[in-house]
Amino acid sequence: MEPSRPPTTSPPSPSEEPRLRAVAWTPAGVRELPTSGAVREAYADPSARLWVDVTHGDQALLDDLGGTLGIHPLVAEDILERNQRAKVERSGDALHIVMFALIYDGELEATEVDIVLGPRFLLTSHDTGWDPHELVNLRRGADAYLSEGADYLLWAIVDGLVDGYFPVFDRLGDEIDDLQDDVIRRPTTWIVERLFQVRRDLLMIRHAVSPQREIFNQLTNRDEPLVAAERILYFRDVYDHLIRLTDELDSYRELVTTTLDAYLSTVNNNLSDVMKRLTAVTVILAGVGAVAGIFGMSEAALALQFGEGAGFWFVSGLVVAMGAAAAYYFHRIGWL
Repeated sequence: MEPSRPPTTSPPSPSEEPRLRAVAWTPAGVRELPTSGAVREAYADPSARLWVDVTHGDQALLDDLGGTLGIHPLVAEDILERNQRAKVERSGDALHIVMFALIYDGELEATEVDIVLGPRFLLTSHDTGWDPHELVNLRRGADAYLSEGADYLLWAIVDGLVDGYFPVFDRLGDEIDDLQDDVIRRPTTWIVERLFQVRRDLLMIRHAVSPQREIFNQLTNRDEPLVAAERILYFRDVYDHLIRLTDELDSYRELVTTTLDAYLSTVNNNLSDVMKRLTAVTVILAGVGAVAGIFGMSEAALALQFGEGAGFWFVSGLVVAMGAAAAYYFHRIGWL
């Protein structure tokens, strides 16, 4: 069975211009590369290590960069289409890694992040919903990582990306806790709608996060020449974080299911209480109505003129007393 693909963002609109941000490290220092031509010139230096970051890449830009960096045309096509699932695959001398950044601001959004690791370069491509330059690891600049190798910069980016999952999980966990409290206090249809929305969010997270475990399982357990041996431990730490996140994800899914069951139980209990009260009222009124039906409405005029005999008032008082006794009994057993 074909694995499910996580939701992806829509392709950029024509008004969104592609943006290229690139930096080259050499023993002589670090310099910015504003254009694809500057990238080509810098990559010609065998001692250079490059990080090329593309936002809303188009066909021409990716073809140009692919020709410079030696990226396979099929990889460039996958990056342009932006409809991949999380994966890692080798294409020639490069590794193509697809991951997802999670953004939660009242509504969950998964942004595809394409990463290509080569011997002397790292290419990242994404939409505007996520910016690798804002990651905590890169606040002091990418040159500190590039000086150690492109694989070290890869770790800095994927580690920051995975660390960004934890605030999303914390916010979803808090929302599930609030929904559980609301189910007990005031169960409404809004709670059901929100529970189903949270279930959809958790399903989206599962499709985005769970396959990423296999990515780092391969990077840490296979002989990969593009990843230095001393860097395996770093990627194993990311793998451990993903294991923890997937465990929390399973717990959240169980909590949502349990909360939905609790809502249904609460609604059924409330319905049962209503039925009990209606039954009690019916029993009381049925007894009074039965006696009143036997006597008939012909006695009403004499009763209003106090012309009835003592027997009428005795029966009437007995009926009222029986009704009061039934009401007291139902109140004692919790039906009223």
